[in-house]
Amino acid sequence: MTPDRFFSLLIALQSRETVTTTELADELDISVRTVFRDVQWLQDAGFPILVRRGRWGGVTLLPGGALDLARLTPDERDHLALSGLDDAQRDQLGGGPDGRRARSKVAPGRMRPENLLPVHAVVTTDNRPWFGRAGEGISPAALLGDLRRGVRLRINYRRSNETEPAWQVVDPYGLLAKGGRWYLVADHNAHPRLYSLERIAGWRALRTARRLRAGASLHTVAAELSANWENAGALRIEGELTAGQLERAKRILGTRLTVRPPEQGGRVHISVACRVVEDVRQLLQFADDFTVTGPPEARERIRELTAAMLRNYQ
Repeated sequence: MTPDRFFSLLIALQSRETVTTTELADELDISVRTVFRDVQWLQDAGFPILVRRGRWGGVTLLPGGALDLARLTPDERDHLALSGLDDAQRDQLGGGPDGRRARSKVAPGRMRPENLLPVHAVVTTDNRPWFGRAGEGISPAALLGDLRRGVRLRINYRRSNETEPAWQVVDPYGLLAKGGRWYLVADHNAHPRLYSLERIAGWRALRTARRLRAGASLHTVAAELSANWENAGALRIEGELTAGQLERAKRILGTRLTVRPPEQGGRVHISVACRVVEDVRQLLQFADDFTVTGPPEARERIRELTAAMLRNYQ
């Protein structure tokens, strides 16, 4: 949700007792589905909003939920509208103080019924991945200034399969925080890309304005790239897994894992979506609890890898 839409929605709810989602959609020039998502975001943020469905339904900001917009600075409004970031990530963006001041201004007891604890008192967030190492590369705060200027960037980027970085010119949309990592969302030669900040060795801001594709925005491009990254599997590795390791496999492999019941002899048949055959390395952590059954090139590669491991221990 952008800051403008965040405050437009709040003003619309404050200006009348109840308003329908259709009216909000027309007023904010968004879809009804987006209205429901934004309202849910406000509820999760602690605003006392009641949603009633049906013919006589609507959206109501309960008494005591008014927000004094005059008390917020532009930077505080900007950071208050950012969703999904914890305090550590706000600090990495250089906006920690603004975010904390904004929350302190909207968190008083007048925003909730007196008999309820505030949401921030019973919910905490930590977006760092389990066992994640300290961030490397450039910081998001260092890059933020040039991104806000709306100019093209020349970045020195090292791909995961390369040893040395190379310079390339990109048209940046902005930053994405996902899975405890920061990514630059940008177009390279009019094609969308995700660049891990950990692998950006340096950058230079150019004097020319960024050239974005018509109709594209940070939110739409980031969502498209994230969906493609999770779902694009040019190769499916088939195999048999010990049933007792299935829950662990679900945690590690996530949406890439497909389970094919029924269980037979204490083992289950699974399929793992991968981009290339080399991704079979990720299955070595299951040791003898997993047997690759296909395709043939995956079986051959796992055989080569296990033979190399055996030689290391002879």
